[in-house]
Amino acid sequence: MIKDDLDTLVQHMIDRGILFDDAQREFEKMFIARALAKTNYNVCKAAKITGLHRNTLSRKMSTYRIKRAS
Repeated sequence: MIKDDLDTLVQHMIDRGILFDDAQREFEKMFIARALAKTNYNVCKAAKITGLHRNTLSRKMSTYRIKRAS
C-alpha cells in the first residue's frame, strides 16, 4: 500500500538526517516532473492531474528548472 511505502521512505529519510524542507522540495520536484512526463509536458494536463493551477505549475517548473521537452 502507498501508506506503507511512504512510511518506510519517511523513516529512511529521518534516519539519514534529511530535513523536512529538503524532503518536501525533492518530493514536489519529482511529483511535478513525473506528471509532466506522463502528459508529454502538456502543462494544462499536468496541472489538472496534480491539482495545481496552471500558473502555479509553470512557476514551480521555473523554480525547479524543469524544462518542457522539445
